[in-house]
Amino acid sequence: MGKKRVIVQNEEEALKEKETLESAMKQTEAKEIAKKGVYSSAKIYISSSYNNIIITVTDKEGNVLAWSSAGHLQFKGPKKATSFAAAKVAESIAQKIKKLHIPEFEVYVKGLGAGREAALRSFIAQEFNIVSIKDITPVPHGGCRPPKVRRV
Repeated sequence: MGKKRVIVQNEEEALKEKETLESAMKQTEAKEIAKKGVYSSAKIYISSSYNNIIITVTDKEGNVLAWSSAGHLQFKGPKKATSFAAAKVAESIAQKIKKLHIPEFEVYVKGLGAGREAALRSFIAQEFNIVSIKDITPVPHGGCRPPKVRRV
């Protein structure tokens, strides 16, 4: 094995790297500004499972304005399904939504996970004008065919 070289970054290289990062940030902001529009209302979909929670905000037509999940916020494993993770996801979505200045929301809750109420409470605490809350969890009508009787 040879000697290890330590690369020292010049001031010029550091400035160039900083400029490229700033330009990338400006491009993403420009995309967000282009996505912005005037919205009279929006829909918030809270999808909660035993493994994760996903929150999506759409306009009336169903075009996605913002989304986030527990995995997106670096929660790993069983921590993704906790109510704490759901509250943090709702807070991150709230920060994105506040930039859009949407006056009222309809909330649709789906799933059986622990975070559905926590996410909803977080949106209420952020003082959003929630017009309606609907549960759209799929429920089977009759369900699957039961297994045959066990014969011993």
